[in-house]
Amino acid sequence: MSVWKRLWGPAIASVALILLDPKSAWAEPAVPVPPNGLLSDKAQGTLSAADRDFVTKVRLAGLWEIPAGEMAQEKSDDPRIKQIGKTISGQHVALDELTRTAAKKLKIDLPDKPNADQQKWLGEMRDAEGEEFDQIYIDRLRAAHGKIFPAIASIRAGTRNDTVRRLAQQANQFVMTHMTLLESSTIVDFQALPTVPAPNATSATPVAAAARPAQPAPVSNMPLVLATLGGGIAAGALLTRQLLKGSRRRGYRPRYYHE
Repeated sequence: MSVWKRLWGPAIASVALILLDPKSAWAEPAVPVPPNGLLSDKAQGTLSAADRDFVTKVRLAGLWEIPAGEMAQEKSDDPRIKQIGKTISGQHVALDELTRTAAKKLKIDLPDKPNADQQKWLGEMRDAEGEEFDQIYIDRLRAAHGKIFPAIASIRAGTRNDTVRRLAQQANQFVMTHMTLLESSTIVDFQALPTVPAPNATSATPVAAAARPAQPAPVSNMPLVLATLGGGIAAGALLTRQLLKGSRRRGYRPRYYHE
């Protein structure tokens, strides 16, 4: 029976997603889907403080986004917002199951309530109605997903623990789906999002530096090089003149092919 319970949440979330966007049932031909089954999940590898913090943050995300989605279904007057809230809430139930399973393997203690900021956001939603609620719900969730997105990328690229690596990859797929759904509401305030830092042109990565072709060393003694070159040209001219004089003394007459 527990197996069916574990599968029920993801199944409902998948059906809701298809109802939101029927085209999502078929993957885009040119876009690969990460083969999560190729990743091991044996809790092997060093577990860092950043790894522990990441697992905790994924758990916290579900603790406030699940009730936020439930409020969206109750308080919004927009059918689209209601469906977005239902889908995201249902998918977070599935992600929370994955997170708790990973935390158990890694012996990480997880929180059981949202943090202070998340509780404040939920309070804002409880106090709002109609379109005001819709804007708060969409903007708060979109901003939160934007913050966790780079954190997931950092852990996925750098963790040494296979269970954390797999959870990061799974969480990334949830986050990308949720960002897309939230943006489909057409009321995301993109101008309020944090500005992306400008690239630092002076800092080159080791890989980029190694990929550059070796440059020739600059010539530090240009006068000496010019003098050597001039001497070679003069010697060549003198040798040519001597050869011509010798040819004339022997009565040499060039032959041409038209003769």
